[in-house]
Amino acid sequence: MFTGIVEEVGRVKHREDPDGKIGSIRLAIAAKAVLNGAGLGDSISVNGTCLTLVSLEADGFGVDLAPETMERTNLGSLKPGCGVNLERPLMLTGRLGGHIVQGHIDDTGKILSSQDEGDCTLITFQAPNKLARYIVEKGFVAVDGISLTVTKIDTSSFTVSVIPYTLANTILKERGVGDDVNLEVDIVAKYVESLLRA
Repeated sequence: MFTGIVEEVGRVKHREDPDGKIGSIRLAIAAKAVLNGAGLGDSISVNGTCLTLVSLEADGFGVDLAPETMERTNLGSLKPGCGVNLERPLMLTGRLGGHIVQGHIDDTGKILSSQDEGDCTLITFQAPNKLARYIVEKGFVAVDGISLTVTKIDTSSFTVSVIPYTLANTILKERGVGDDVNLEVDIVAKYVESLLRA
């Protein structure tokens, strides 16, 4: 379980596609802060995707991408040099500063527009129809693992207002119109829908 509060921006050091097998990609990611207390087999959020640490080094870690991960996220498009948002799992003794994020990506969306509004940046994202119903104004959504508050919605998109700190300390500053992003919506909304349907 995560909070959507990004701890560090890491960089892909190496990508390994053994034998060209689908979904058998290993990424080596340069990082520092998230290595504190990390151990093999631990979970880590990479662009909002919960992955398992399969190797550890002094300057980074390795993760494997399963076929399901490749199908549902933007991680398959990562190349050496790409930035990634990183977060360690929530400790029950810590503060819940963002919202409850499982690291189970629902789908990807695209950046439709970005414009300045005072010190903040308004970013509008396309949301797949199957996810749009779970997104509500003043609710939250995780975008590439970043906990963001929704300021405006319509039938196929939503807008967030990003403060300068978040822009400076996440990979949002490297993103542009048309880029794919990982989306995770509120798990509670999905459970409520499932219960009402039953």
